[in-house]
Amino acid sequence: MDRVQGISLFIRVVETGSFSKAAEDFGITQPTATKFVASMEKRLGTLLLHRSTRGVTPTEIGKIYYEKCKGIAREIEEADDLASLMQSKVRGKLTVSSSVAFGRRVLMPSILKFMEHHPDLEVNLNMDDRYINLVEQGVDLAIRMRRLPDSSLGSRFLGLNPWVLVANPKYLKEHAAPKHPEDIRHHQALIYTTVQGDHRWSFTKEADKNETIEVKGPFTSNNLSSILAAARAGMGLAVVPWYMAHQSVKDKVLKPVMEDWSLPTQEMHAVFSSPKHLPTKVSQCIDWLQGQFKGEWWKGIETGKSE
Repeated sequence: MDRVQGISLFIRVVETGSFSKAAEDFGITQPTATKFVASMEKRLGTLLLHRSTRGVTPTEIGKIYYEKCKGIAREIEEADDLASLMQSKVRGKLTVSSSVAFGRRVLMPSILKFMEHHPDLEVNLNMDDRYINLVEQGVDLAIRMRRLPDSSLGSRFLGLNPWVLVANPKYLKEHAAPKHPEDIRHHQALIYTTVQGDHRWSFTKEADKNETIEVKGPFTSNNLSSILAAARAGMGLAVVPWYMAHQSVKDKVLKPVMEDWSLPTQEMHAVFSSPKHLPTKVSQCIDWLQGQFKGEWWKGIETGKSE
């Protein structure tokens, strides 16, 4: 029994006037209760309780000690209640990490809507295309766009992030639109240098036809918004996520190419540092995000036209 439990036991002995009744309340034996209070008195160097055949009563010092212990017990109870309240409600500060393009175009508007439902929540949204250590950076929740390796981190699947091959209609009018991956060798490629193989683009058709080709072109960037802007300007073919391309396709500034061939689809995962004790603010945010990424979720993304 630790000191906090010992304080509670002492309080109960005083209030019931009985070691046996207090022991019963704590699920221990009467000798154990008596021995523990005796050890308290020995540690303090004073007698806290008078023992008699008629019961147990506090000494003068015992009465003062009892009142102090009652105050401590109330403080502990209030602390427990506060911790339970914090755990049961979505409140406090939530630090979220995401890549730049996804954070700006998708995550930020979704998080803002989540905050409307939880006015006591503060969110710190960090956007960075570099890999970060969740524990070292103090991140509660990170959104990652790939199949996860085994690790000590917790994770939950959010949905799928499909990619599409696009080009400006003017570019396609001046250059014959490719019908087969091999045709892309004769085109200018705008190359995103982070995922999708960089200079190697892979396509699948009808689940059993796979083609990977080497591409080249006048522009490369590690920033998706830059690749999108170059495609909109008619500089060549680009492979971008559907959430990036949707508005431009809707505005007819870009056009999907080779729609009967598909590109690799990324898995989206919510990653967190503590899989065993997930705070309510984190679990509720993940639940919210899972609800946002159902079906063709990217068609609901409204973004600026030239970012």
